[in-house]
Amino acid sequence: MPDKRITRFFRKHHVLTIATCSGHEPWCANCFYVYLEEENILVFTTDPSTRHGKEFLENNLVAGSVVLETFIVGRIRGIQFRGIVSEPEGDLLDRAKRAYLLRFPVAALMDTHLWIVKLTYIKMTDNRLGFGKKLVWSDQ
Repeated sequence: MPDKRITRFFRKHHVLTIATCSGHEPWCANCFYVYLEEENILVFTTDPSTRHGKEFLENNLVAGSVVLETFIVGRIRGIQFRGIVSEPEGDLLDRAKRAYLLRFPVAALMDTHLWIVKLTYIKMTDNRLGFGKKLVWSDQ
């Protein structure tokens, strides 16, 4: 499992940027997310007809980031990640949906199509620990 500082950061924030690639054309999108620590996955929603939704089906390898906006260099923190995107099923879909709706109740009013990112690599920069300090986790 990732360092607790990484999991706390994921839990504290709620917007990710996810990057896809189809052919030679990269793309990125911003989505609300919830982090399921036990599974080490990010849960988010987007319509399958969006560009990134279509690209998930062509190439399920993604990269992304979650960042803290600040002008103070000593407080810069953020995560870069790689993972495998998929559509949750069965019990995982139930857990993912409960967690997502608990975090974002307004989503119950919309047609939500859930996706998950199974995290395979995480690099967190936390300048509070020292300039450029990195915490790295990998499933390898």
